[in-house]
Formats: sequence, structure tokens, C-alpha cells
Amino acid sequence: MWQELQPYLPTDSSAQFSAAQYAARLAPSLPPGAVVMDLGCGSGVSIDLFRRIAPQAKWLGVDIEHSPEVDSRTRGDAEFRSYNGVDLPAFPDAIDMIYSRQVFEHVRYPEKVLEDIGRVLKPGGVFIGSTSHLEPYHSFSFWNFTPFGFKRLVDAVPTLELIELRPGIDAITLITRAYRNNDPEMNRWFGEESPMNLEIEDWARERKHSVQATAYRKLAFCGQFAFWVRKKA
Repeated sequence: MWQELQPYLPTDSSAQFSAAQYAARLAPSLPPGAVVMDLGCGSGVSIDLFRRIAPQAKWLGVDIEHSPEVDSRTRGDAEFRSYNGVDLPAFPDAIDMIYSRQVFEHVRYPEKVLEDIGRVLKPGGVFIGSTSHLEPYHSFSFWNFTPFGFKRLVDAVPTLELIELRPGIDAITLITRAYRNNDPEMNRWFGEESPMNLEIEDWARERKHSVQATAYRKLAFCGQFAFWVRKKA
């Protein structure tokens, strides 16, 4: 798997990463009037994130008609659209950025949705987010994706190309949190290096491993990972 994933591993840092960090890195360069689609927007929690990091962009929330997250929605200060779980409610080549935080494991037909992402993104547009690897079942989740498997799914869509994969929270910490009924005291590990990731950093430092080798080891044991996909120009 190293040979296949190595070109998509970061060279700047092996640090634990999130969908919001990809958004903070890429969204500020969006042009005025750009459209950002939050795929699987739920209650609309990313509205404030994008208003802060990309105030020049229009935010559009898309989700299925009913889910626990959708049904809890109270916000009315942004545009929300329902979809059938496959066909995104947008014209071809209309969206500059699609953001999807911990949603793809809930998508019933991931291959079809990836194909439609390729349809609605503008050439050069990006699909960023995160999804589950070794995360326990949660909120009607269907799948867990290995980084290798996710890369192969993207490869199967001719219009899309994978740019990068980064590790998220480690699996042992995420499983322990779930076992403890989503213990809120463990939420800190979403925002800082989780225990096994710290252990891997120590292991890599002692052996003088590269940034990519360290990220690769974290990806092997992560509960979630972040991704950056681009539509070919």
C-alpha cells in the first residue's frame, strides 16, 4: 500500500488533521461569488466556519430530507437543499468547493455520489473533507473506508484526482470514546494529537522516519482521515 499512497501523503507535516483545517487552508483563496456546498450539512454547523474563512463565498447546505442531524436544524440564515442521496441539486460545473465532514461513511451509494461530485464541481474545483476508517458504527453509518479504498474510489471517477490524504484522530482513542458513551472529556483529542498519534510521533522521531512515513503509519491506525480531491481542469 505504501507505493500506492506515498504520492498522496503530506511532506510538510504528519500532524493530525481535520476537514475544517483543509477548509481553512483552501477556502480563503476562493474567488468572490464562489459557491461552497456542504455535502451532508446536517444542522448547518459549517455556516459560521465558512463565513469566517471565506466571507466572499456563498454557502449552500445539502443533505437528505431526514436524519437526526437534519431534524435538529433550527437555522434559517442560509440556503438548504434536500437531495435523494445520489443526485446533487446543482447544475454541472457550478460548484467551486464541496466540503463534507464525516459524512461519506453515511452515503449509501458512494461511487455514484463521487461521480456526481465530478459532475457539479467546476474544473479545478475541490472536494475536501474527512471520513471514517476504523470508527465504530454511529448515526446510520454504512461504511468505513481504508485510505487505499478511498483512493481507488476516487481513481474510478475520470474527472477527479486525489491530491492528498492526512491522518485524523487515532482509532483506539475514537473507539474508547464511543465505548464510554461519547465521553465529552475525550473530545479534546479531536483538536490535538490523540494518544496513539503522539506515540507514533515518538516512534518516528526515535527512528528518524520521514514526515510521509509517519503520516502513513498514522493512517494505518486512524479512526478518521482527511482528504483533498480536485476536479481535473
